[in-house]
Amino acid sequence: MYDICGENSEGQVLNCPYGSPSVKPDELLSAKIQSLCPSISGNVCCTERQFETLRTQVQQAIPFLVGCPACLRNFLNLFCELSCSPNQSLFINVTAISEVNGNLTVDGIDYYVSNNFGEELYNSCKDVKFGTMNTRAIDFIGAGAKNFEEWFAFIGQKAAPGMPGSPYTINFKLNIPESSGMELMNVSVYSCGDTSLGCSCGDCPLSPVCSSSEPPSPQRKETCSIRVGSLKVKCVEILVVIVYILLVSAFFGWSLFQRKRERRAPTSTVEPLLKLTDEGVPHSSHMQEDENISLKANEMDPRLTKRMKLSYVQGCMMYGTWVARNPTLVLCTSLAIVIVLCLGLIRFKVETRPDKLWVGHGSKAAEEKQFFDSHLAPFYRIEQVILATLPDSTNGKHPSIVTEDNIQLLFEIQNKVDGLRANYSGSLVSLTDICLKPLGEDCATQSVLQYFKMDPENYDDYGGVVHAEYCFQHYASTDTCMSAFEAPLDPSTVLGGFSGNNYSEASAFVVTYPVNNAIDETSNVNGMAVAWEKAFIQLVKRPEGGYSAKLEMEELVPLVLSSNLTITFSSESSIEEELKRESTADVITIVVSYLVMFAYISVTLGDAPRLSTFYISSKMSKPVLADDSIINSLLALNVVLALSGVMLVVLSVLGSVGFFSAVGVKSTLIIMEVIPFLVLAVGVDNMCILVHAVKRQPLELPLEGRISNALVEVGPSITLASLSEILAFAVGSFIPMPACRVFSMFAALAILLDFLLQVTAFVALIVFDCLRAEDNRIDCFPCIKIPSSHEDYDEGTDRRTSGLLARYMKEVHAPVLGLWGVKMVVIAVFLAFSLASIALSTRIETGLEQKVVLPRDSYLQIASTCSLESRDTNKLCSISQCDSNSLLSEISRASLIPESSHIAKPAASWLDDFLVWLSPEAFGCCREFMNGTYCPPDDQCFRHSDLVNGRPSTMQFREKLPWFLNALPSADCAKAGHGAYSSSVDLTGYESGVIRATEFRTYHTPLNKQGDYVNSMRAAREFSSKISDSLKIQIFPYSVFYIFFEQYLDIWRVALINIAIALGRLWSSAIILLVLVMTVVDLLGVMAILDIQLNAVSVVNLIMSIGIAVEFCVHITHAFLVSPGDRGQRAKEALGTMGASVFSGITLTKLVGVIVLCFAKSEIFVVYYFQMYLALVLIGFLHGLVFLPVVLSMFGPPSRIEIIEIQQADEPSSSLNLS
Repeated sequence: MYDICGENSEGQVLNCPYGSPSVKPDELLSAKIQSLCPSISGNVCCTERQFETLRTQVQQAIPFLVGCPACLRNFLNLFCELSCSPNQSLFINVTAISEVNGNLTVDGIDYYVSNNFGEELYNSCKDVKFGTMNTRAIDFIGAGAKNFEEWFAFIGQKAAPGMPGSPYTINFKLNIPESSGMELMNVSVYSCGDTSLGCSCGDCPLSPVCSSSEPPSPQRKETCSIRVGSLKVKCVEILVVIVYILLVSAFFGWSLFQRKRERRAPTSTVEPLLKLTDEGVPHSSHMQEDENISLKANEMDPRLTKRMKLSYVQGCMMYGTWVARNPTLVLCTSLAIVIVLCLGLIRFKVETRPDKLWVGHGSKAAEEKQFFDSHLAPFYRIEQVILATLPDSTNGKHPSIVTEDNIQLLFEIQNKVDGLRANYSGSLVSLTDICLKPLGEDCATQSVLQYFKMDPENYDDYGGVVHAEYCFQHYASTDTCMSAFEAPLDPSTVLGGFSGNNYSEASAFVVTYPVNNAIDETSNVNGMAVAWEKAFIQLVKRPEGGYSAKLEMEELVPLVLSSNLTITFSSESSIEEELKRESTADVITIVVSYLVMFAYISVTLGDAPRLSTFYISSKMSKPVLADDSIINSLLALNVVLALSGVMLVVLSVLGSVGFFSAVGVKSTLIIMEVIPFLVLAVGVDNMCILVHAVKRQPLELPLEGRISNALVEVGPSITLASLSEILAFAVGSFIPMPACRVFSMFAALAILLDFLLQVTAFVALIVFDCLRAEDNRIDCFPCIKIPSSHEDYDEGTDRRTSGLLARYMKEVHAPVLGLWGVKMVVIAVFLAFSLASIALSTRIETGLEQKVVLPRDSYLQIASTCSLESRDTNKLCSISQCDSNSLLSEISRASLIPESSHIAKPAASWLDDFLVWLSPEAFGCCREFMNGTYCPPDDQCFRHSDLVNGRPSTMQFREKLPWFLNALPSADCAKAGHGAYSSSVDLTGYESGVIRATEFRTYHTPLNKQGDYVNSMRAAREFSSKISDSLKIQIFPYSVFYIFFEQYLDIWRVALINIAIALGRLWSSAIILLVLVMTVVDLLGVMAILDIQLNAVSVVNLIMSIGIAVEFCVHITHAFLVSPGDRGQRAKEALGTMGASVFSGITLTKLVGVIVLCFAKSEIFVVYYFQMYLALVLIGFLHGLVFLPVVLSMFGPPSRIEIIEIQQADEPSSSLNLS
């Protein structure tokens, strides 16, 4: 094939199909040929025009391969031998000819190449990077070939009309036909590890220089497991079973020993001085009564003495007498203090910015983001639309979306987006006003339509679907496949639902609109973007009831659905807007929850017959007339008291919010929903216990005595329970996530205020309510007084009979738990569940799913990229002659093990591309005019003699870098930096020769679960830390999602430390501590069963669970401590005394409020405030009313009531000591 005999319709030159003896070129042509084809010397078999054609054709591929000289040399030798070798007739045979303008031209050839050359050529090039697109060069110049046969098949294809490539078919042959006289082309081939043409470790991992730093094998987290038959069991599960068997066996043995010992011990005949009445009135309600009796007895007989020693807390509660005498003063004073705190609501502000809600102060990721944004440029805002096909009803597979109809539909959608206008400060804003324009005036929209220059008129001209499929494989090497903004477009960024490189099988179009972003959130740039984003959401969102929009907007979703497709979308401001909507989405649910709890409180606090007998004692002592029952019901109602209690809860919440607003702490709308519910649930418990304690007092005592005795009875347990909850939330305020920290702070103060109001204002309200009832005034209408004419009523009010629940606790529940066999079963079952929960807790994942935070009907999707940024530019490059352990080489090696590194591709390196762009081999890139100014794409910037060891000098570097960053990429030079690297280098102070900051971009592997995000961030930080130490350069990884996931790196440590601090407050009670630990462990087990993740929200809930679980324990434990008798009798007495109040005032109160939350629209309510709270209530109830009494009956501390014998006048006397 000698000389040129014509051109095809596309302008491509065609060789002549006849041979010619080789000729000796002139000196200039020989020099040119030697510069491109060093393997050819002497005579050649090509004309100068043929050589220039060869030079032009390989020019497109050179920038991809010049970073690896061995690969480039082998690749050029393949085509140099084809075009100019004097021996080409020995390995090239023309197999097809065609006639063009009367001349015969070559239309097909056989090219005989040795298998060794093909194999070594491929091996030298297969790992060469194309940094601009974060991928391998073989993907561009070889269509992702997996071996040299596939690469040769791709290279040898005859180019279709309008497409670049070979003008004739090249059939690469690896075997020579017999007696053909042909030979295999087997010119010298260079290994990429050749030291004379050495490639970097990133381009040639098998290079001897890189052999000492081979990529580590993927780190697999192998968990210890044992196979039992066909069942594979984890070692931790086996260990738990062994521990369980040992503990249960030891416990059963100890129990049997104790049981035999008790049977042998003589029965004590000592009878405690303080006893319960047959009616079940608890001992503490008789303290005042016993004291009066004792005083009278002492007057009659000086030998009898009685001494009562009250604890400090009980002594403080005696102030109830003073409160009962001055209810108006107490009520007004307490309300006045809270109202003063409420004045801070004037400065009330709500925080809705996601980064301020979820990123803690001093966050390392936040500091790195600030550095990145200020020195380089903030990540652009992302608006996205995804069209996807529906699965086939027969096989469940998604059909391909790459069809003519779907592309035309995408053009229609794009037309609507282009025509979208938003109002901002009186001016109309369109996409072209705010979009990212890296290479000119066209938006850098990432869409499959870019293969048609975003113009529907080009669809048919370019060849329709066939053109799109061609561009999927040639998107960086064909002018017609370049985007409208003159940059190659990777099909993997605009398609979804495909495997490998089978882009034509894609089931989704992904359209991304990058929009300009600014550091200043209040700037016009962001304001215009936000305004357009709202209009964009209105355009794409499905119209709902009551939604009014333009007709074109309402047509969009039906248009997509009519094509049997689905549409999803998101915008940069979507998370913030959805968080705002989430904050108001469950108002009705919360209100209903409050109403249900209010109705329950009214019933629980009341004393009406038929309703109250289920929970509290009735005033009825004998049958009365129906009219008497109605009158008693009207008098016994406590609706106003319940409503007043609810109002106190509201005031405590408002006081808390007001205080923090006054000191400048912003609130969140979710706080205003959760905290009132939480404080109400907590406050109701104490209100019920206080009211029931007052009603248990003997009516013959004066009102001051009843109030005082009630506070003495339940005050310590109420105080301890409230303080436990307050301190639990106070510990939660150390959580780094601002939203949870602020929530804990607000909740702690609200519960504190609620507690103070309960023991002051609510006690005063109880006094008023008792005075109303004694004065025979109707509850809701206190001005109406009902005259009492029923003798039986007065006679019956001096005694109370137990309610149904109280009788159940005393007569059924307590005796059953007292049985030895039941105790054994209870201990065994609860211990089994706790140990199982320990094993299950290892399966809990960290993170907080976005779909959980947002409403259930939210439209948001998630995507992410990653950048690796360095504050120095030394030891970074990864092309030939760079350090083997350079940053970019290490990133390339890490991309080979994505399972552990979570790095999917080599980094896009402006430095590598800049050095290639400067290289004399890349003769289509850096060029300058004779006056020294840049020639935007024939004179080269440098010759080899101008460079020092192939590198530019400091002056050359400083001069040419701005040229590179402003050079537009083209088919002749894909390495130009404008667009791809415009914001990758901070040129501030560049004149001094210092680059202050730069970034190198790569991608994470697909991140589907929260754990993937956390693990990828952890791997990136470990990688950068290792490289920083190795290169002595400050390097840090950065991605837009890092600031939101940084907290999960050590969430287990935070959780365990805070739980330990919260539990450490209760060291004085080993049994309560044991129950609380089991409660938290069991809650962790339930989290694992329900797939609830560990995050700041669940950590706060776990800490809070300690405070709430105390309520289930402390009242029973306190009643046990002040009960007489042995452990079994005291446990039964504690259940009989406080069991009903704990069940009705704590369990059912929380239960009725929690159940309503299951109807919430916000998934975070359902998961973290319904499922976790419900599990907490049930676990707390079982541990408080089942497990705790059993443990107390077996291991409980001694009673604080002692029988003291004092000898006076030689006769014994007894007194009571309560300590």
